[in-house]
Amino acid sequence: MMQKGNIGVTTENIFPVIKKFLYSDHEIFLREMVSNAVDATQKMKTLAEKGEYKEDLGDLTVRVSLDAEKGTITISDRGIGMTEEEIDKYINQIAFSGVTDFLEKYKDNANNIIGHFGLGFYSSFMVSKKVEIITKSYREGSKAVKWSCDGSPAYEIDEAERDSRGSDIILYIDDDCKEFLEKNKIEGLLNKYCKFLPVPVAFGKKQEWSKDESKMVDTQEDNIINNVAPLWTSTPSTLKDEDYKSFYRTLYPMQDEPLFWIHLNVDYPFNLTGILYFPKIKSNLEIQRNKIQLYCNQVFVTDQVEGIVPEFLTLLHGVIDSPDIPLNVSRSYLQSDREVKKISTYITKKVADRLKAIFNEDRKVYEEKWDDLKLFINYGILTEQDFYDRAKDFSLFKDTEGKYFTFEEYKKLIEVSQKDKDDTLVYLYATEKEEQYSYIKAAQDKGYSVLLFDGQLDVPCIQTFEQKFEKSKFTRVDSDIVDRLIVKSDDKKSTLADTERDNLSAVFQSQVPKLDKAEFLVEVDALGEEQRPVIITQNEWMRRMKEMSRYQSGMSFYGQMPDSFNLVLNSDHRLVKQVLSDAQAALTEQLKPIESEIKGQEARLAALNQQTEKKKPEEITQEEKDDKANTQKAIDEQKDKKQQLINDYAAKNDIVHQLIDLALLQNGMLKGEALDKFLKRSVELIK
Repeated sequence: MMQKGNIGVTTENIFPVIKKFLYSDHEIFLREMVSNAVDATQKMKTLAEKGEYKEDLGDLTVRVSLDAEKGTITISDRGIGMTEEEIDKYINQIAFSGVTDFLEKYKDNANNIIGHFGLGFYSSFMVSKKVEIITKSYREGSKAVKWSCDGSPAYEIDEAERDSRGSDIILYIDDDCKEFLEKNKIEGLLNKYCKFLPVPVAFGKKQEWSKDESKMVDTQEDNIINNVAPLWTSTPSTLKDEDYKSFYRTLYPMQDEPLFWIHLNVDYPFNLTGILYFPKIKSNLEIQRNKIQLYCNQVFVTDQVEGIVPEFLTLLHGVIDSPDIPLNVSRSYLQSDREVKKISTYITKKVADRLKAIFNEDRKVYEEKWDDLKLFINYGILTEQDFYDRAKDFSLFKDTEGKYFTFEEYKKLIEVSQKDKDDTLVYLYATEKEEQYSYIKAAQDKGYSVLLFDGQLDVPCIQTFEQKFEKSKFTRVDSDIVDRLIVKSDDKKSTLADTERDNLSAVFQSQVPKLDKAEFLVEVDALGEEQRPVIITQNEWMRRMKEMSRYQSGMSFYGQMPDSFNLVLNSDHRLVKQVLSDAQAALTEQLKPIESEIKGQEARLAALNQQTEKKKPEEITQEEKDDKANTQKAIDEQKDKKQQLINDYAAKNDIVHQLIDLALLQNGMLKGEALDKFLKRSVELIK
């Protein structure tokens, strides 16, 4: 009964053939072959349950065997098998799918049919130079048949010998795919793709150590590679905490115990089961991605879940399983699939509901885990437009004293003491408790509370908080002197004359060290006798822009800019007063004629500008232009002369250097040779 022909590939059914090329890797063939065998077995079970097959089902194990010498991989099942007519329909006519017809007939009792038989079968030709099917239908009186094809449209069907129902798929592995004839390779792929299939899958025999042969030898027991009833298929009420922890260890053997988990179990408006775990993550986002395993009826699909689940949930670990997720399509298709988008929305809601429940049920435990948990929450707030509204009731702030507050609780705590003169509520925060200790202490001494934002995404969330919180702003505690962090009234004026302020600033400015990618602006302010003599601050807005540039590529411009710091001199402090007094004593007589000359030349330049300000450019004579240029040059020369005198004086003033270095040291900016000089100078000053 030899039959020959060509596989039906027409314009109407060519698209499924094209789809097979969307697989990201040739290794996917094994998943498809084993899935099809499981599919056929599940069909057999369904027929028995319906009473349409009355004989004993017998052993339903799917078997994968390897013959390196013959160069073959064989996948065997005792499922429903196929008749010659069914081979012609489901194999030779690629557009049709046995699953489609079967599900239509048994839609109310389909036992987890997982394959798309026609399409998945042809993935075998990605690694095979020839494929054979030896199959016998479960139908009474059926004969075994053999189908073979060398990858071209031509095929052959002939009679065959097979004692029982089911199918053997024999793959003759191509010369350029010989790695698939290695036992370890196949074991790895079966463990990756098939370890939770709902029908037992055997690969060889279990082994044990033989003392006589001094090696591992095969036993008589099948090596079953899968767990047919993984934890997510169980009813949540029947499971204990240790069950979830044990399953987590199975999935991720080297990971720490998870923080929480969520058991997904929904059958309307779509089918979805799974378990999602919150792992312990403190800083590194990237290394923890792609730990969620996506399944379709216990068949592994992918662990590249970006775009399939919300971005912030790619940090979670665990399993999602849904028959509504297409098995045989590319990930880009999954990302645009309507049902997948519904699932994504549902998972976000489920995660938020679970976190809120944990917070409400045991706040103390929730607080203990917050430092590990907040990365997920903050990531969700940053990347999901609506997640803030879900998360605001169970998100927490932690202050520098280690106390935790909800957003609303913290607002009530500070709204009396931390409003500025414009009635804006100011949230003070620190990012390094030890390094910013003196700034934190100064704020606390004023009666302020300071939040600790030491997480990787704490600072990036500030902009969102400022948008969501009514009339509020966030200010880092070292971004200004303490009296200007929360301005209660107009600034008080310094008692120094303008010339004194300018000269004092010039003395310190001349000795500020040149640091890589850092600029210093010296200013003078009256901070009170008890405050430190010199304080380094960094503008809140500019620093925040630089920090945000690390996360948003469009802000890279700010990342390239040097850090800008303010060196604030406390004109009320005795040491600063002493520097000013000493400078005046040493420089007044030398500076008098210079400053007098500068004032005279500036007055002359003002008069020259006044004479020409109403003239058009072409009406100004060359003589007038030269006069103005020479006057400006004289001013610049006198200023340079003045600055040189100040530089020479300041360079020899140990108090100036010591005060600057103390401020740098406090901010971790004094290193290397400069630190060594500071230490030696400190010893000399103590003497």
